[in-house]
This record gives sequence, structure tokens and C-alpha cells, in this order.
Amino acid sequence: MLSRPKLPARKFPIVILVGVIAVFIVFGTLYGTSSQGDLSETYPKGFRGGACTIETKALTIGYSGYYLPKDYESSEDTIRSPYVPVQCGKVPEPATLNISIDLLYPESARDFLLGLRLVQVEMDEKENQNEHEILSIPAQQHQSGVITLAFKLREPGQYILYLNGKNTEDTDLQVKIPLQVGLNWKDHLRKNFSTFLRNH
Repeated sequence: MLSRPKLPARKFPIVILVGVIAVFIVFGTLYGTSSQGDLSETYPKGFRGGACTIETKALTIGYSGYYLPKDYESSEDTIRSPYVPVQCGKVPEPATLNISIDLLYPESARDFLLGLRLVQVEMDEKENQNEHEILSIPAQQHQSGVITLAFKLREPGQYILYLNGKNTEDTDLQVKIPLQVGLNWKDHLRKNFSTFLRNH
């Protein structure tokens, strides 16, 4: 009778270590996280909270969003909000989106004249990017340091919310907030995996 070869005792811990490292790499790739435990592409180190951030030379903002699911039905439970948080501009489906923009830096940003413009991005046959304007809000000061806006995203696809204006030195500035409506395969995998972890 042939005996099954056994894994040397010294190699077994190494195999376990390699497996654990591989799990961390897959998890980090799937969730786009850095060693700080935050979203590496959107969060500067040291910033925490429920908002994603975008930093330019002239302006740093934090933004967060909540969407109203299209199949939402009003109920007697008025304490619980029907709005669902959005992860850094990724909206699972066409919906009404409430977005809040915090003017983080510099403090003088509250005196900037800033306007908003929402566009839908489409690619033509030659892979050229075309933008179709959906709404536009004239530039004004935001003394509270917070800009809030609600709008409806009717179709799946890519959108950009532009924050345009001038600083106190009359220099033009622009911040792009990307919005993705509809989840790709990686987002679906992440969502299902997170649901599995919560249920187990």
C-alpha cells in the first residue's frame, strides 16, 4: 500500500504564512485599500471619516453622497433614513443623489466664487470623450464651508461633477468629482463578499 507523502513540518508554517499574505493581497486589491486601512486612491494619509477627498494645488475638498433607491416605498418607519451611503461616487443604480461637499483647505475657500456643473460622459466610435451637460449652478460664495446638492441620475454610466470658480486672487480653479452609476463586475464581487461577511 502506497503511503501519501507528508508535508515537512518546517514547511507547513511557511505555507500558512504565504496563504495569509495572499489573502491580504487579494483583499487589498478588491477593496482598494492602503496599509492605513482607508481608500488609497481617495484618502490622503491622516484623514478619516465618511467622506472621500480630492486634493488639487488650489483646493482640497471632502465629499459624501447618499442615494434614494428606485424601489423605495414610503413606510411608517420615519426614524430610519431611506437614503443609502455612496462609496466615493459609486452609485449602484440610477437614482436621486444627495451630495455634500466640504471645503477643507484653504480656509479662505469659503470666500471663493464656486459654481457647479454636472455632465454625463460618453465615448464615441473613435474613443473620444464627449460631455453632455445636465445641470449648471452659477458661481457664488459658500460661507458655511459646505455645498449641498440633490439631482437625479437617470441612466447608468459615467458622470463628472465639476466644481469651478476663482480664488481670492482671481485665479481659475477646477475640481472634478467622478460619479459612476451602475456597478462593474469588481464592485458586484466586493458587494457580495461584504454581504457574506456580514451574514457570517
